[in-house]
Amino acid sequence: MRLLIAGGGTGGHVYPALAVARWLRANDPELEMSWLGGRRGLEASIVKGAGIPFRRLVLRSLRSTDRSIHLVLDPLRLVASVPQAAAILARERPAAILTTGGYVAIPVLLAARGLGIPAVLWEGNVVPGRSVRATARLASAVAVSFPETCAALAVAEDRCYRSGTPIRDFGWIDPVAARERFGVGPGERLLVVFGGSQAVRRFNAAVAEALPELVERVHLIQVTGDTGYAAALAGREALPPDRRERYRPYPFLGAEMADALAAADLIVGRAGSSTLAEATALGKPLVVVPYPHAAGHQRANARQLVEAGAGLLIDDEAFDAARLLEAAAILDDPARHARMAAASRELGRPGAAAAVGELVIAVAARRPLPDRDAIERRSREVAA
Repeated sequence: MRLLIAGGGTGGHVYPALAVARWLRANDPELEMSWLGGRRGLEASIVKGAGIPFRRLVLRSLRSTDRSIHLVLDPLRLVASVPQAAAILARERPAAILTTGGYVAIPVLLAARGLGIPAVLWEGNVVPGRSVRATARLASAVAVSFPETCAALAVAEDRCYRSGTPIRDFGWIDPVAARERFGVGPGERLLVVFGGSQAVRRFNAAVAEALPELVERVHLIQVTGDTGYAAALAGREALPPDRRERYRPYPFLGAEMADALAAADLIVGRAGSSTLAEATALGKPLVVVPYPHAAGHQRANARQLVEAGAGLLIDDEAFDAARLLEAAAILDDPARHARMAAASRELGRPGAAAAVGELVIAVAARRPLPDRDAIERRSREVAA
């Protein structure tokens, strides 16, 4: 069987598709798979590293929002990408397509509909983006992370499935061993702070000011980004020698990020769909600081978490050292922390990659779509 994945732009589009791709490969080692992305996004480096054949359309998967020539060129690139996508699909004839939305989905789903190739579209935000709203009706099935998203899309109810956000597998990680690797002893508490791939400066400033007090109370892992790493190292060296090992800054965490999340007692981060999905799959309380320039998508995502009792929301403009220290106080209240952890675990969908993968297999085989309740139950299952 041959499948095609279409997605690109930010990690929020790429990593969930990659999680589904890993599940599909694990269940069928003979499966042929390729990836179609765009230009300017993160997909080229990430997908090639995963060993999946990769090609790009002429469009840019991350569009410009500033006033530049690209405001004129981007629509032209989009139009040119439709026949380009159609030619690729006609030549390869995949049995099905998985797309995670974004700009790349538009030409691919238009071409797939014209060629009669079934497609599964996944959307991870409560409030779907314009590209998803425009193309959802072209998909054979739609998978979403939040039930409210189905109502926002013009698709039949029986084609919209709550799968959760596909994430990496955490089942192989021993949390106790992970804590030991980060130097966190029994009875000690670990706070993990990371801002995702966008706008970490506010996080770095808050940590820098609060650092002396934080390391008196907790161990701290911070992902600073490349630009903030030197200053974080300087802040670490300014700590008393017996406190330096309690603070571990990193410019970036790849595979070790899974260890850090599994080891954490409390996570401070943005409200991207993947961040929330990984934290809740692990049953971790969160302090969410929604990225303010995402059309309100992250704030809507965060509200779901807070209303369930699993998180605390702090607006980006209000996040500073004082608010960070207030958030860390969650770790000083065992009863509150336990309630938040239980609420987080209840929201978790550790089997989301399998749930979406089963939808892809069903449409590829031209079988009737699975029962919606069965897919939701699958999404709650921990990977074997």
